This record gives sequence, C-alpha cells and structure tokens, in this order.
Amino acid sequence: MKIGVLQLNSTIGDYAANRDKLVAAYDRACAQGAEFVLAPELFLCGYPPRDLLLRPDFIEANLAVVAEVAAKVGAVPLCVGFVDRSPARPGRSLTNSAAVLQNGKKIWQQQKSLLPTYDVFDEDRYFEPAKSVAPFEFKGRKLAITICEDIWNDEDFWPDRLYRRDPIKELVAAGADLMLNISASPWHAGKERTRLEMLQRVARDEKIPLVQVNLIGANDELIFDGHSCAINRAGEVLALGKGFAEDVFVVEVDGNAPALTPQWPAPEELLFRALSLGVRDYVTKCGFKSVVLGLSGGIDSAITAVIAVDALGADKVMGVSMPARYSSSGSLTDAEALAKNLGIRYEVLPIETGFKAMEGQLAKVFAGTKPNEAEENIQSRLRGVTLMALSNKFGALVLTTGNKSEMAVGYCTLYGDMCGALAVIADVFKTDVYKVSRWINRDQVVIPTDSITKPPSAELRPDQKDQDSLPEYDVLDAILQHYVVEHLSKQEIIARGFPAAVVNDVINKVTFTEYKRRQAAPGLKVSARAFGMGRRIPIAQRFRPAR
Repeated sequence: MKIGVLQLNSTIGDYAANRDKLVAAYDRACAQGAEFVLAPELFLCGYPPRDLLLRPDFIEANLAVVAEVAAKVGAVPLCVGFVDRSPARPGRSLTNSAAVLQNGKKIWQQQKSLLPTYDVFDEDRYFEPAKSVAPFEFKGRKLAITICEDIWNDEDFWPDRLYRRDPIKELVAAGADLMLNISASPWHAGKERTRLEMLQRVARDEKIPLVQVNLIGANDELIFDGHSCAINRAGEVLALGKGFAEDVFVVEVDGNAPALTPQWPAPEELLFRALSLGVRDYVTKCGFKSVVLGLSGGIDSAITAVIAVDALGADKVMGVSMPARYSSSGSLTDAEALAKNLGIRYEVLPIETGFKAMEGQLAKVFAGTKPNEAEENIQSRLRGVTLMALSNKFGALVLTTGNKSEMAVGYCTLYGDMCGALAVIADVFKTDVYKVSRWINRDQVVIPTDSITKPPSAELRPDQKDQDSLPEYDVLDAILQHYVVEHLSKQEIIARGFPAAVVNDVINKVTFTEYKRRQAAPGLKVSARAFGMGRRIPIAQRFRPAR
C-alpha cells in the first residue's frame, strides 16, 4: 500500500489557511499515487490550542472545517486530526480525534487513548481518553490508526512506562497489519533520534510496517521538527521526512523497498535550524514582519541576530548599539562588524545622556549610598526603553538575547535586557551558545572572532566580567543541567565533584530568581527541560534543598 505523508505547518485557529494547505497537499499526494493519506494531529485547529478549547465557537469552527475538507476529498482517504465532542458523562466534553475522510464525508474516527500531562503537555485538562481501540478496515487491510502519545508506551523501549494501557498491543491483538500514527511531537535536542529509534523498535517488535506523520512549525514556545517516517516490519527506515521544513511524500510500505540509513546533521545545525524556525513562525504567525534587538558586541546578541537574519532575512532585522560610559570600544566595533557581515540596518543610540539624567533625578534620594545594582540596572533599563520605543514606532518585535545560564541564576535585568516579545536563546546554555557560534563561523567569519573569544561582560561597571559573580560557564552549566533538567539533589551534584559552596550558591540563585523568569518573554524550547510552560515552580515558597 502507498501511504501519502503530509508533513505540514499549521497556524492555531487559522482554519481557512490550514484547510487550503491541507487540501493542496492532499491533491499532491494523490497525484503521486497515494492510496491512503496522513496529516498531523489536531492539524485543522493547530497544536496546542490550549484554552481556546474552552470556547464553543472555536470547537464549532473546527467541526465546520472538517466538513469543508471532507467535501474536497475523493476516493483516496485522508486521515487528519481534529477536536470532537464527547457526549459521555461523567467525563470531559472533548476528544482529541483522528478522522478518516473519503468521498465527501467522514467514514471513520478514532479517539486518542493516552493523554500526556507531563512537561509542556496538558491534554488531560481538555480531553476524554478513548475507552477502546479497533483497526480500520480498508482494501483488505486492518489499519491501526493512533495519535501521537498512543505509540509512546512500548514496554521494551521505556524502562518506566507512564500508562497502564498500550493501544499498540491492543490493536495488534485485534489483527492490525499496518500501524499509522498522526503526531504533533515537539522537538528538543536529540528528540529526532529518540523518536525514530522508538518507532523502529515498535515496528520490529510487532512485526508490522509503521508510518508516522509529524507536525512541523513553531507555536509560541514549542517547535515541531517533522522528521516524519516510514518503517518496514524489520524496523528499517524506508523514508524520512525533512527536518524543520514542510514535506509531502508517498511511500510504499509493502514489498522489498530498499532501506535507508538516516544521516543526521550536527547537533549545532539542528539547534540553529530549530531556533530559526521558532523565530520565523513566532514573528509571522503573530502578524509582524520585522524585529529589532540590541547589539552589545557580545556573543549572545550576535548569535540572536544571526538566527533572526536566517529566519526573516536581513532586511527585516534592525540591530541597535546603545553605548554608555562603561562600554568598551571593542563592543562598538564588534557590533558594527556583525551588522555589516549580516547586511542588517544598524543604529548607534547612546544612552549616556539618559543615564546622567536618571542619576540627577535620583541623586537626592540616593545620597549617602554606595553605587550598586541600582545604578547598573538603570543602564539596562534605558536600553529596554530604547528598544521598546523603536518597536512601537516601527512595528518591529523586540528579541531578547539572554541565554539559559543567565536566566537560571538571574543574571539579567527585569524591564531591561529582559524586555521583548521573544527570548530566542533562553533555553540555550552559554556553553552551547559558543558551540553554535563556532558552527556559524565554520566556513567564514560571520560573528566577529573577538565576540567569541573575549571574556563575557554586561559592561555595567568598570572592568566587569560575568565571572565576577558567576562560576566559569562550563561549571555553571553542568550544575544547572543536573539541577534544573535532571532534578538531581544538592548532595547528588556535590557527589559528582562540584564544590559544595558553588553548588549551594547556584541553587540559591535559581530559587531566588523565579519571580524574574515568571515575567520573562516566552522562550523557544529546545531542551528536555526549559524554563516556561513546562516548568511550574511557585514563586512564594520556602523549600530549600538540604545542605
């Protein structure tokens, strides 16, 4: 059987555009000989719709567009994700469902069985799970139609399973001989390989071919990488969709089609492409055309600018240098060189006059005190005011440039460098910022060499360096990986050879700056554990890890 795979990018709530894109891709797959066509999970409404699901008019529009798509579907069936109502009570009023459309009508549907509630997922908030599953019979085959998480509970692949049920086993026991999975599986570093290995294991263990279509695109913090696949009954890969790009392909799942060996790009390239997609979709899906960001001459703003240019084009990016008394000459020259290398608009807007005015305004009330973070942060906040003024004037979204290491320990200023609409690298540790920057410069110098090699500094006081108040970044990032991502205890981290005083200081900083992160711009999620929608820590709390 030839399966058409529609790896597409949908916009939440843009029913007309999602419909038209789906129908056009369906026609392409049919023209290529597809006998059955797959589109992603909840494609028609967009994923994740979150509390839009509480709006009756949103559900009505979703049901109406299913009928509109069905009217365009001919003899070749199309399976696509949508939201259906659930009449059963007690229980939630909606289901996450897959519809099979053929000859102008819906001929089959299956509800999602396993509803994830971990990390960024909250599906049990909205949906009622399927009580049972059954294969769909088509052309003498029994097709197991599953939705994303339904296929993520294989007992041989996962040592700790989250669910008691395994819909795959139930469908195979019912005679299924072809596994189809429609997904909206968000990406983080390494996820593309883990997902494929897991699917290969399922196909090999159950001894049936498997085809998965995965969403591509970015919605708010989440990035979907595509990498849809087809796998034969031996667990060999027959087809692999593009990464971070739309793709439509048709694959024959039976017979002796040659297998392929996936060739994965370098981790730095995957991360860069994910962030670029995240910026492009956030800006365009929010209805904007351009961005503005501060260029300090440092590595963080440099990599953010490179990502923005890749995502939107040089003509849609403005870089602004905002020097004050502590800014080094090298910072200005590095920022200017970067802007020239990228071909972006570059403005120099000094903040010294405003800084002096603020010092004068506060002189009386600050009398008798020593300069500290108050004076330092005035500079950062003046830069935030400047960027927001440019945003208002030119309708350009402000991109913040803080990395995950800084966000973790509060090395950032509320209403200053945290001002903006999107935190592009807020889930990228500083050590990874360096790795990606070197990858960017692999063929030619795009980011000035000094931006990469000079000691990082906020330049808010004389001769300031990040390591005046932070450990070396390789140490800091390792501790943060253990504590924030892996949830290790303080004692477990110390036992791995890190100095107790340093571990204690880092953990305290993470704890005490929760209020800052709650007020930060949304950040693109590219790690297994990001600050943002998947990490829910109270601000007013007194739990402290034991010493």
